[in-house]
Amino acid sequence: MSGPDRRHRLDRRLARRVEGGLVAGVDEAGRGCLAGPVVVAAVVLPADADLPGVRDSKLMTPDAREDAYARIRACGARFAALAVSPREVDRLNVLHASERGMERAVERLERRRRFRAGAVLVDGHRVPAALGGRGVPLVKGDDRSLCIAAASVLAKVLRDRLMRAWSRRYPVYGFERHVGYPTPQHLDALRRHGPCPLHRFSFAPVAAAAQPRLDGDLAAE
Repeated sequence: MSGPDRRHRLDRRLARRVEGGLVAGVDEAGRGCLAGPVVVAAVVLPADADLPGVRDSKLMTPDAREDAYARIRACGARFAALAVSPREVDRLNVLHASERGMERAVERLERRRRFRAGAVLVDGHRVPAALGGRGVPLVKGDDRSLCIAAASVLAKVLRDRLMRAWSRRYPVYGFERHVGYPTPQHLDALRRHGPCPLHRFSFAPVAAAAQPRLDGDLAAE
């Protein structure tokens, strides 16, 4: 049996055991970035979803992710996605901001679609507090649950699109290429130009790049 069929079988088996028979998968993209939001997606797949090749989005090419994104939407998936701002990441720290985003994504999905998922599968080893007893942590969830893998793809595609759009406003950083990750090109641009409003100032490389400019501002006063 193929990987996607095996993973969807786990989702369906769990759905038969929970009230309402609906299982949602939740995942995020962008936690390790220096700039831009963390994007979170929550997904419920139809029982007959056939999504070969959908897996951990980080292991897929950009073209494969875009193709998977289109197929996930076309198969009748119900989903919601949202962006957690860099300022919220700075205020809460990236882990707690991501968990708050997961809570809000599930809430948005259920409110818009007028249902309640009996179980929420979360990629990783922690469950956001608001999900309570219905939250199920799955380490390497992209490899174990098709609805988590679908959420991974949706979050990654939507986040990359956002960063490419922002690159037109902040062209010196190359966001269209590295989408905010700490590549050598990005780090060099930070050193030369300092951070922009999209950057996460609680992350050490951004704070280090901002400090010389802060020192200069104070010296000029």
